[in-house]
Amino acid sequence: MSDQSSSHSIWLSKLKSHLEGERYTTSTASRCMTAARHFLGHIGAKCVDIDAVQPADVELYLQQALRRYRRRHGRAPGYKSWGRLQTDGIQMLLRLAQGRWPPMAVAIQPAEIFRRELCGAYARWMADLCGRSPVTVLARCGEAGRFLAWLGERATRQTLDTLSLLDVDAYMKHRARSLRRPSLRQAASNIRSFLRWLHRTEQTAQDLSATVVSPPVYTFESIPSALRAEDVKNVLAATQEDRTPKGIRDYAILMLLSTYGLRAGEITELRLEDVDWRRDIIHIRHKKTGAISDLPLLPAAGEALLRYLQESRPQTPFREVFIRCCAPYCPFKAGSNLNRMVRCRLGAAGVITTGKHGLHAFRHGRAVSLLRAMVPVKEIGDLLGHRSADSTLVYLKLATEDLRAVAMEIPEAVKA
Repeated sequence: MSDQSSSHSIWLSKLKSHLEGERYTTSTASRCMTAARHFLGHIGAKCVDIDAVQPADVELYLQQALRRYRRRHGRAPGYKSWGRLQTDGIQMLLRLAQGRWPPMAVAIQPAEIFRRELCGAYARWMADLCGRSPVTVLARCGEAGRFLAWLGERATRQTLDTLSLLDVDAYMKHRARSLRRPSLRQAASNIRSFLRWLHRTEQTAQDLSATVVSPPVYTFESIPSALRAEDVKNVLAATQEDRTPKGIRDYAILMLLSTYGLRAGEITELRLEDVDWRRDIIHIRHKKTGAISDLPLLPAAGEALLRYLQESRPQTPFREVFIRCCAPYCPFKAGSNLNRMVRCRLGAAGVITTGKHGLHAFRHGRAVSLLRAMVPVKEIGDLLGHRSADSTLVYLKLATEDLRAVAMEIPEAVKA
């Protein structure tokens, strides 16, 4: 056996152990092993070492595999996930061999290196000197990166000083093509902050932040989407009937959403130590504000959570409460991953909603139910993790029936 064949056998053995350790199903493990074996044969014929594989090598293999499929079946694959089915095992293999896949892109152009250094310095300034939250830093650096990428070759240390009002206006017109007014207003705020920092650090000769024009967004001009109380009951009842591990997990998540009005990130980042069973308290980390709330663990939510932990949660070293129901058994990467689950559960319950129908619809619905129960706005804000009462007052628009009850009669003189 050649050294290359021996090395490939070792990596296939490691991949097999990884699949077994992560408890992938037999069919998935077999598919991944087959794809990895074929890929190793491909790079072996090309004399490419596994440590030196690049995305272009994987793309070349996929093109050849696609041609083989067409020759064998006389047609192209009839499903969109064909490429993913081919690459799952290959990507696992390359992550084991190289430690990271896909490999981090190396900035070759000096302009790209400068842009990364500039955004890094901007992020450190916001986090260390201004005390901005990680969410704010990420959003503002993202907008700064888009602006610099739009500038292209003009975004260099030598030419950045030539920025003008025309450049700023052209970029905002470019962004306006794909953003609604509230999002465009936020983008303008982020760009304004970046331009102000560029001037303070003497990257630009003039402060262009005052030239950024943003669209008007009027306070309370829109009405948030919210689920009605009967819709929440229907989706909870329908989900509770699902006795599968996934159904038990989803019911526990929906109970927390409907009881506490949590954000998506607060669900995904909930850890086992955050639930104090002795004192019946649940600790919520509000990712948006950085605050921590100690809320009473109500019986219905506590029972749903306990059932999930005892009957449904996979055995895993992760401390996050909610874990994926299929291999790899790991926490949700982002709160947005839960939106699909919520939409599926709403559809299964026959709940038809208008506007947004993700996790925030539960949050808004909980706020309305508390308002109708005459709970003070301050206490509602504390439950939802709001810093300012203005953030809570927006939900008053949802209690339309209650507002009609206190509306004043129109004077006869006005009617005439």
